[in-house]
Parts: sequence; structure tokens; C-alpha cells
Amino acid sequence: MKKFLLATTLLVVCSLNFVETLSATNVNHPQNGNSVTQWNAIAIQVLASDPGLVLDSRAYAIMHAAIHDAVNGVDRRYQPYTADLSSPGANVDAAVAAAAHDVLVVVSPSRQAPVEIAYAAALLAIPNGPAKDAGIKLGQQSAKANLDRRTNDGLANANEPSYVPTSKPGDYDFTPPFDAPPFGPAALLPGWGRVTPFGIQLSEHQLPGPLSLTSDEYARDFNFVKTIGKLDSTVRTAEQTDIAYFWFEFTPIGWNRIANTIVRQRHLDLWTSARVMALVNFAMADGYIAGFAGKYQFRNWRPYTAIRRADEDGNPTTTADKTWLPLESATFFIPPVPDYPSTHSVLGAAAAEVLAEIFGDHTSFMATSTSLPGVTRQFHSFSQAASENGMSRVYGGIHFLHAVQDGLRQGKGIGRSVSQLLPPVSVHSAAQ
Repeated sequence: MKKFLLATTLLVVCSLNFVETLSATNVNHPQNGNSVTQWNAIAIQVLASDPGLVLDSRAYAIMHAAIHDAVNGVDRRYQPYTADLSSPGANVDAAVAAAAHDVLVVVSPSRQAPVEIAYAAALLAIPNGPAKDAGIKLGQQSAKANLDRRTNDGLANANEPSYVPTSKPGDYDFTPPFDAPPFGPAALLPGWGRVTPFGIQLSEHQLPGPLSLTSDEYARDFNFVKTIGKLDSTVRTAEQTDIAYFWFEFTPIGWNRIANTIVRQRHLDLWTSARVMALVNFAMADGYIAGFAGKYQFRNWRPYTAIRRADEDGNPTTTADKTWLPLESATFFIPPVPDYPSTHSVLGAAAAEVLAEIFGDHTSFMATSTSLPGVTRQFHSFSQAASENGMSRVYGGIHFLHAVQDGLRQGKGIGRSVSQLLPPVSVHSAAQ
């Protein structure tokens, strides 16, 4: 447990370097969008450091579920997720603020100070009176219901059982710096695949598994990442290197920023905004759950290990390089989890599919990244962004192409399933 905590600490410290500073005191400025997008931005600020990598996906999903149920308690336009509430006279912005606040202070206790500042600023902008009071009560009820729903969802056992490598060819082995003290040996969240999903049935999103080590397909995959993902690769282009760095930013931060951008571009109302952000985050949370279930089922080794130990794989067309290093190991690190599937690819495809189902795939947008500051990339479809997001892991040398391709397929299926949740109701009352 101590080694796991040290490893998690390093991941959190690294993630903090990728999170842009967001001013919680500006949540009510019109240019920052509506209250849903504003609280999403606050979540981006706080959740990267607490609860941190992977666990933040669950926190985003709970918060946006609470926001969704709160706004539909004011005026029921979509099917509620957890809490079927009704408070038609309530102020909807107060409901959003209270729902987001009450979730965030529970899931991110060490970041309570900026959350409280944002909450005070949000409430200050709302006139006092019965509508405000009703909105606060509604948001609190929604937050409690959605937090209670996750009480026994498997989070408590996410670190169990401890991962133990077999040292057999193909089996995942620890990678630096998580292979030795003080940060290891450790593998991240081996029990995460048993956390209760938010919107899918895991049995409907199974994967076939990694390639056979002795197959021609594996050899081609091996040699491709060995060449293009090498630290000092001579075949990787400058743009491919930029792509590797741009998309290294931890999901779900990047895709929350993209979804937030689209919601603002479309000037969506609070109800539609709340549904979009809830579905995107359900898809990513479930993407991690399904992806981690596969990771620890198949236990496939990373390219770092496979290339250094290729003389053990039984494939005559692979050659070992005992000094091989991936591009990402220089500036960043190799995530301490098995290769297959690439959950980075799963989450990107899941989020992209939800957005494509709602807005249409051919939507143009620009995206930024805190892992490649100062660079903006233009995309003409969500699927284009998801594909580039997945390929970044191959260019960075930390995933086999097969893990990315199957991750993209799994994520697309998850996104398609999740996008059917929270359907509109046929009749709603006049908006408050």
C-alpha cells in the first residue's frame, strides 16, 4: 500500500504540471459560459490533484450526474439519472452551484478552499430570496443522492489485489520509475475494473485480447512502435512528436475541455449543457473501468519491456534492444499499467462518440493542451481528434498499435451505449 501511495503521489505531482490555472472567482463572468461549463472548469482545476489520475473520472461523472438531476428538478426536460426531484420555482443556477459544490468537497477534500471561493462567488451573483433558497436545497438533494449511489461502488477495493508480475514473456512488468523504490514496484489500481460502471454493461464491451507473440501481426506491430516510438527515432516526424506531447495530457481533462468548448460554441441552454457533460463523463468513467478490466485480465507487457526482452518472445522477426527508450520517457513517463487496451484511446473514442452522436461527427473545433503549452490544434471531426489522440501513444512509444486500435473500438462502443442515456421527455414545463 505504501508503494502504491508513493506511485500515486508522483502521478499527481506530474498531473499538476499539466493543469492550467483557472480563476474560481470568475465563474460568473458571461464570457465563461453558463453555470454548467463554469463548474466543469472548476472541476478541471481541482480534480487533477485530488483525487488525481483515473479516480478523477469517477468524480467528474458524479458531479455532472448531480448537476443534471438538479437542473431537471427545476424543469424536467430529460430523464433523471439518479434523483427524480421536483422544485419548479427554484433558481437553476443556485441548483447547479450547490450540486457541484457538495460533490466536489466530498470527492476532492484537500481542494475545498478554491471550491468554497467559487461557490461563494456563484451564490453572490444570485438575488436572495425563496427561489435561491430552493435552488440550493435542490442542488444539495441531488448531490447527496448521487454520492449515496456510489457509496459501495468498488472504490474502496480499487487497489486490490496487488499486482504481481510473473516475468513470463508477454506478461506486464513494472516500468521506470515505478519499478523500484521510492515509487515502486507498483501497478496502478489493479481493481479499478471492478468499480460499478455509470452507464454500461461490461459484458457488452469485451475485447479479444493482445496479439500472439509469435504471430506476424505482432512482429509488425512490434517493429512499428520500436522504430517510430523510440526516443531518438529518425522516422518520426516533427508533427508526430508534437502529437505525442500534445495528447499526453491526462484524460479526462483534455476531453472535458473539448466538450466544454463545444457546449460554449453552440450556446446551449443549461439543460442540454448538463446532459452533454454528464454523458461525456459517464462515457470516460466507464471507459476507464472497462479498459482497466481488460488491462489486468490480459496483463500485456509494454513496448519498453517487450523490446528490451524480445529475445524471449519466440518470434524470429523481432530483435531485442536492451537500451531502448520511448519518447515519452524523457519528458514524461510510462504510465504504470499494462498495455492492452490503451485506456487513453478508449476514453478519447468514448467521449468523441458521445459528442458525435449529439452534434454530428463533422464538427470543427480547436483544442489546446497543458502538456504542449502554447500550441493549438484544429480538428474537423471528433473522430479525427480521437484517432490522433490514440496514435499519440504509439508515437510516444508507450503503446502497441493493436492496443490503440482495440481501445478505439472499445471506446466507440461505450460512447454509443452511453449516448442513449438520459433521453428527452416529451413534455416539460415552462423554463424557470
